[in-house]
Amino acid sequence: MRITQASVLVAWLLTAVPAVALAADARTDVEKAYATFNAAFNKQDAKAVAANYVATAKVLPPTHEVASGPAEIEKFFAGFFANGVTGHKLEVIEAGGDDKVVIGTAKWSATGKDKDGKPAAFSGLAVHVFERQADGSLKLRFHTFN
Repeated sequence: MRITQASVLVAWLLTAVPAVALAADARTDVEKAYATFNAAFNKQDAKAVAANYVATAKVLPPTHEVASGPAEIEKFFAGFFANGVTGHKLEVIEAGGDDKVVIGTAKWSATGKDKDGKPAAFSGLAVHVFERQADGSLKLRFHTFN
């Protein structure tokens, strides 16, 4: 009986503990990726924002106008900057994944101007699918938000 209990405990530790560690690492890695993204966004540097994405990435905005690849993604974010959007912030809701793919969900917020040119606050939810790079950092593969 004790051998069976010990075996179950060892099996659980071998599977559960790495999963917990991986989840903690994923959250930390997503927080770092979000900090890098926010810094580039808030400098209004569309090229630096686009550098957060892999070459085959897609941005799937609520407008349904998909931006694919670095040039289109850079142009997409340049449009935000031309309209005075700044103060971007991503807050992790949840993150998880493995050594290749990490998924993050977030609350986002930013400031800008409404249709009449008056100051406005914007916010919503986002889903990010990251690919882990050779150096361990994360780059976006898919990005959708509302």
